Amino acid sequence: MQVLLGMAHRQTTGFVESLLRLVDLNWAVPDFSTLSRRQKTLAVNIPYRRSRSSPHLLLDSTGIKVEGEGERHVRKHGGPKRRVWRKIHLGIDEQTLEIRAVEITASHIGDAPVLPDLLSQIPVAEEIGSVTADGAYETRRYRDCGRPRHPP
Repeated sequence: MQVLLGMAHRQTTGFVESLLRLVDLNWAVPDFSTLSRRQKTLAVNIPYRRSRSSPHLLLDSTGIKVEGEGERHVRKHGGPKRRVWRKIHLGIDEQTLEIRAVEITASHIGDAPVLPDLLSQIPVAEEIGSVTADGAYETRRYRDCGRPRHPP
């Protein structure tokens, strides 16, 4: 749960305890020390479901604020207008809806320059059926990289 949801040890412990209470199970949940000790030797591999055919990638990006006050707080109380944003570029398999590629960049980086990095995250042995993206990816680079890729 910790790796899958990106939680800290104590958050994971509380989350699992809550889940067990919801389903009326009286199971013991490892404490913080036990989780820390076990994590040193635990290798977690989260598999993905492969598409039955060549994946059809859907590409898009969104922004997340990583620093700065919320808009409402600044409007109400004033304060510095400095905010730091990051951009997350995602490549999703249309059939399984799983994230197959992800890149995090500074907010000033456009979508088109990230396209080759996203496509390079798909194994070379796997054929890419098609790539669909919004208008921000529409450049010559997109037309060159966005063609279906066949394994060697």
